Amino acid sequence: MKIMKKHLIAWIVIKLALLGIFWIFAFSNWHGVQLAQISPTPTPEVSSDKIDRPTSNPYKGDLSRYDKEGRAEKLQIQRVMDLLRISEGKMVADIGAGGGWFSVIAAERIGEKGKVYAVDINEDAITYINDRKIRENVPNIEAVLGDFDDPKLPKKSIDAVLILNTYHEIEEPIVFMKNLLPALKKDALVGIIDRDGTGGNHGIDEATLINEAKRAGFTLKERFDFVNASNMDYFLIFKEA
Repeated sequence: MKIMKKHLIAWIVIKLALLGIFWIFAFSNWHGVQLAQISPTPTPEVSSDKIDRPTSNPYKGDLSRYDKEGRAEKLQIQRVMDLLRISEGKMVADIGAGGGWFSVIAAERIGEKGKVYAVDINEDAITYINDRKIRENVPNIEAVLGDFDDPKLPKKSIDAVLILNTYHEIEEPIVFMKNLLPALKKDALVGIIDRDGTGGNHGIDEATLINEAKRAGFTLKERFDFVNASNMDYFLIFKEA
């Protein structure tokens, strides 16, 4: 009789132990489900290429307005091209080409062995430049319809770039500059001429521009202010970092 009682007690203990294990397992699973249900949705990672400032609306008016008499002298455009090492046979990108004012000047310097890629996101500007190159007999200009974040240039094609009074209008400047990098040949130079501003008032703070270019993979090579006479505030020359 005593032996049967011992067996019964042992059986009850084992049953209780198994029941306890079952409840522990069930509770842990339920608790995990509850935590999964109440856990906050992860915040999407913000791209480091995004900018936290306004940009200006691209100009869509009269494209001949920049062909003003005396503009080349005030801007010292020949000196600008010297500093960007634009010479015969070079491949040049005029980003934000507008009506092609600089494209025509650069095309004359580089000659028939060189080429100017006149880049703009405005289809009217592309049509205007294509008409102008025929009208003025400048066959070494190729108009390129770019995008707000990509200049759409061929890889390893460019010796020098000029972004004249345009950087503050680029909607995604860091992404744009990153997409410019593959188009550059070794030792290519990128010149940016602009005026001081907030980004949204047709100008861009110089320090902000330099920081954004750095984030895109460029390093500042030289800085000039001789463009002041043309109502610009600075001329920056970058190269790939």
